[in-house]
Amino acid sequence: MNPEKVVFGFFIVLALTLNFGFFVGEIDNPDHHHVYELFAVVVVNLIATILKFGDRSQMGAVLLATSLVAIMQLIAATLVWVTAVHITQTGLTPAVTASIVSLSGGAMLANVISVILLIIETVMLRR
Repeated sequence: MNPEKVVFGFFIVLALTLNFGFFVGEIDNPDHHHVYELFAVVVVNLIATILKFGDRSQMGAVLLATSLVAIMQLIAATLVWVTAVHITQTGLTPAVTASIVSLSGGAMLANVISVILLIIETVMLRR
């Protein structure tokens, strides 16, 4: 068993599961989407992205692309949150919360694609 592959797979799957945990709930209810969970999703996705930089294959390039999409979506969601709460001080209205959750949904879709690609790559490996 390759420990590097275990860590790589762990962070890809953890990124997806954390993102799913943040995404689940009423889309416009801020009580169902906690800021620390969004923070954890961003951090784990950043770690997963960094781990993907070493792969020079075509599959590695696609995995990196999906990870970069997820990071862009999550950073946008974080910026919406910060702007609403700290800059404009409008707070987490249902519309703002729906925007944040929708952006995290896009990131979750990118994470699903990453996991599917990881599964395909694993199945295609020959011993």
